[in-house]
Amino acid sequence: MILKGKIALVTGASRGIGAATAKKLAEHGASVAVNYNTSEEKAQNVVDILTKNGSTAIAVKANVFDQVESEQMVRQVEKQLGKIDILVLNAGANFKMAPFMEQSWEDFENKILRELKGSYWTVKAVLPSMIERKSGTIIIVSSGLSRKPGYGFSTHTTAKSALDGFAKSMALELGPMGIRVNVIAPGLTLTDATSFMPQAQIDAAAGFIPLRRIGLPEDIAGAVLFYASDESKYITGNYLSVGGGQIML
Repeated sequence: MILKGKIALVTGASRGIGAATAKKLAEHGASVAVNYNTSEEKAQNVVDILTKNGSTAIAVKANVFDQVESEQMVRQVEKQLGKIDILVLNAGANFKMAPFMEQSWEDFENKILRELKGSYWTVKAVLPSMIERKSGTIIIVSSGLSRKPGYGFSTHTTAKSALDGFAKSMALELGPMGIRVNVIAPGLTLTDATSFMPQAQIDAAAGFIPLRRIGLPEDIAGAVLFYASDESKYITGNYLSVGGGQIML
């Protein structure tokens, strides 16, 4: 129960990595706000699982790419659960996977701006309380593709690289206020977003990973738990690759 008494908000938490993270934080004592935009039923299923296991959890609807909705989300969490101690920024923006020459400027602009908005507005809304209490931890879910690009992922790589820079800047400025900011960078992970991949392709990809398997959402959630807890209280501005050894820094 290393997070007992803590309040956590996880964006994009109705499924995949976000849902696994919400469950992991609740398992270790945190009260959790499960953010969703359109998947209300899935978010409520996550909440039901957590409450059935004795945890405190709520579902909170918000489009985190929108300033007003992000601010309303934070106010709702503070009203129902309390001041936020742990912010996990997991919600991401869709993108077109295609070679650079087939990407338009609008494709880049849409991906980059939405990714940054998804963190910017929520961080802006959460920070005043953290600064007042001189305590808090912010964890941004980026991607291993920000350090090791893949063919057809130019928009994704660029946008996630921008998030990495945002996290380092925030870590520098907020460190003196007792607030830590770190980045989790998942490798290929088995979620509904990768469910289209045939088993042969998954097996082939695993063959290039030192640990010889594709990641699970629970693998990423474990890394988030580390950054959310006091076990990492002297770590900020860090980039943690969680990809079975695909990236070795």
